[in-house]
Amino acid sequence: MKRLPQILLIVTFIGFSWLAMQVVHEAGHVLVAQLTGAEVTRVAIHPLIMSRTDVADNLHPLAVVWGGPLVGSLLPLLLFALAAAFRLPGLYLLRFFAGFCLIANGVYIGVGHFIADGADPWVIMESGSPRWLLVLFGAVAFPLGLFLWHRQGPYFGLGDAQGKVDPRAAFISAALFLSLAGAEVLRNVR
Repeated sequence: MKRLPQILLIVTFIGFSWLAMQVVHEAGHVLVAQLTGAEVTRVAIHPLIMSRTDVADNLHPLAVVWGGPLVGSLLPLLLFALAAAFRLPGLYLLRFFAGFCLIANGVYIGVGHFIADGADPWVIMESGSPRWLLVLFGAVAFPLGLFLWHRQGPYFGLGDAQGKVDPRAAFISAALFLSLAGAEVLRNVR
């Protein structure tokens, strides 16, 4: 019972980070598609699927496909930097989220072309980017994400914290996760 807030914080914030990472990644595709005059025909986002953005009349497929991992990595990093500049409370949550997005996008783009046929990494290469550029993206994003995670364990009750976390953070995390998952489910109910 003593570790319940810790478990709640860790489980729900990882879940929230996964769902929110997909949202900012797809938002990047949508933003660049709109900036380049492409038509977004569908954004598939749901807690039980891998997100996807379908685009028609896309004259700049390379820009649109790179928009996902670039915006999906840089926007959370920018939000963290702004929160750090203003010394907002709960900064460690934004730091974790920014690191999560960098790691997820870095792994997806950096090695996804070896395993995920038809996904963004394949479209990136089919649209003209060399494989080494994808690997370079992963080689920069992944360690930067790990750097952001470095020494954050005590905020999540790990190490010397011995399970102690801010109970408000645990409840906020649970509310964020449930709200985002619920919004995604309701968005798909027709």
